[in-house]
Amino acid sequence: MINFDLKLVPFSRYGSYIAFSHLEKSAEWEDGLYMRTVHGCGSHAGLFHPIFHVQLLREGEPVSFKETASPTLLRLETDAGAYVEICISEPKLVRIRGVGAGIRLSMGTGKFDCAFPTEEGRWQVTSFTTGTKYMLTPIQGQLAVNAPWSVDRSETVVVDFAPEAGGASADAGMFECAIEEFTTVWEKQKYEKSFDACLEVVEKEFDAWLDKVPGVPREYLESGLLAAYLTWSCVVAPEGHLTRPAMLMSKNWMNSLWSWDNCFNAMALIYRYPELAWDQFMILADNQDTSGAFPDSINDNVRQWTFCKPPIHGWALKWMMERTDFIDAERLAEVYQPLARWTQWWFEHRDDDHDAIAQYNHGNDSGWDNATVFEVGPPVEAPDLTAYIIIQMETLSEVAEILGKEHHAQSWKGRAKILRDLLFTHSWREDRFVAPRSGDHEVFECDCLLPFLPIMLGKRLRPHMLSKLITGLKEEGRFLTEHGLATESPNSPLYEPDGYWRGPIWAPSTMIIIDGLAASGEMEFARELARRFCDMIARSGMAENFDALTGEGLRDRAHTWTASVFLILAHEYLRGKAKE
Repeated sequence: MINFDLKLVPFSRYGSYIAFSHLEKSAEWEDGLYMRTVHGCGSHAGLFHPIFHVQLLREGEPVSFKETASPTLLRLETDAGAYVEICISEPKLVRIRGVGAGIRLSMGTGKFDCAFPTEEGRWQVTSFTTGTKYMLTPIQGQLAVNAPWSVDRSETVVVDFAPEAGGASADAGMFECAIEEFTTVWEKQKYEKSFDACLEVVEKEFDAWLDKVPGVPREYLESGLLAAYLTWSCVVAPEGHLTRPAMLMSKNWMNSLWSWDNCFNAMALIYRYPELAWDQFMILADNQDTSGAFPDSINDNVRQWTFCKPPIHGWALKWMMERTDFIDAERLAEVYQPLARWTQWWFEHRDDDHDAIAQYNHGNDSGWDNATVFEVGPPVEAPDLTAYIIIQMETLSEVAEILGKEHHAQSWKGRAKILRDLLFTHSWREDRFVAPRSGDHEVFECDCLLPFLPIMLGKRLRPHMLSKLITGLKEEGRFLTEHGLATESPNSPLYEPDGYWRGPIWAPSTMIIIDGLAASGEMEFARELARRFCDMIARSGMAENFDALTGEGLRDRAHTWTASVFLILAHEYLRGKAKE
């Protein structure tokens, strides 16, 4: 079993919206351990959504402690050996026990936040700020709450669970309690199952998940365990807009599902957990707009339409179809119309100059939010977008044929070929793909990796184009570093080590390019890129992105699409699983 740093990786579990993290001091909270919610909500406290600040008590006073987190148990221990253990025994239930120490839960309050006593010594805490409610129950020991009332809220909420004072029994010095999240009415619980029995259940659940994770080479076993924990713990139960079990991008602050990130998570699940993979893929279709657009991002409470994300769904669907029989005709019938409408949306709503080449209206639409190709100013007719749509139409052709829609199949196939030829005449200039602005077709001169993404078309590219792309990707020191492919060449004056898409290495660009190289017959180079990326992950963890020159993890340090891409690359390319 692995242990992880709560400053980087939250403690949570499958199905739960509850997480524990160590937050560093900010203007809005003290440094320390917090119980948080990952429900989508607006919060004055920022994207971390803390509920309770967690402290250990000795004789009623806070004491320092060491945190040890594993996938199923969080242990807080003092220098004197007193400890408190925390287990999220069910998605909405936290079980806590302590020996020689108590625990304090403090909530800073905003408008309408409050706590009040209920029957049998319990207290209810309502966090209007985050839209959540909790029932706090003492199972053994004592509960004391300080929640003075002021007009429309509790001025503060301080909850102390502690051992019974002066006890002489064998249980003296011990306490146990439960914290249960609920939505409307709390249903009375007896909590008859022991803490150890609860822990054993969670351990079995995580072990069962491990059986569903693709195997990785022995040298990556520890990273594989971390990837398995992240993907397991970041799944939340269906609620609100989340119509199916949903793997969030993170339970740090990226606690939503973006409509291209989720494809990579589906791909990693397809090997051994195809049902959940299909849920990830279809959850966007469940939330599709009447215009045909998929939302930019969703969580249980919010659907975001300000931007969109690139149409990689046909590429991802084709990739998954090649690896499972689970995606049968019934499921293809479920996805065909949503995917067709999503494809058509780009032609009907994202082609302002009517040249049959779709456009991004912002870098965010591409997923490469601030990439240098967008310095020309939107809208931009980026070549990756055209390549995605070509593949999506080819996939639709194949799906239509399986479904007996022969006329549709021929139409999609013909349209894909026309668009491919148009890509070559429109977006290839001299010896490279470019991303011109829609209308005047002006190009900003930069050295960005994004125009290399048409490598995903493999041998459908003209030979001289494919050769130029491969040569550019192989050039050491341009994009290629010790750790993989930088998103902006480190030689570029616009390169930034922590510049988001202006330099750092990302999992999705790595995955797409490696898949394209494999399709181009460049298997040796594909494996070398996979090795560099996985070695970096083994050193730096599952960060959102990475410094291209040092390999250091950046931004959100517990990101599921990074974990998923790591599992795919380690499984397929470093265990000899990829197709030659």
